[in-house]
Amino acid sequence: MGLIKIFSGSEILAKNLQQRIEGAGIDTVIKDNIQSARLGGFGNSDLAVEVFIQEVDFGKANPIIEEFRMSI
Repeated sequence: MGLIKIFSGSEILAKNLQQRIEGAGIDTVIKDNIQSARLGGFGNSDLAVEVFIQEVDFGKANPIIEEFRMSI
């Protein structure tokens, strides 16, 4: 069992998806490359915020993810 990336994009969209998924009782992990780059002394303008969930939760989270993707 491991983490799988379900989203990569802006911080605002990542936080929105995180709230939707956690509202369904699924734990998430956020990897914020923007803050990591800033603290390291260099910038990063890529899709820098990633959302991860446990593989076992994917079946439960997939309808939420698809609804989110259709709304953006």
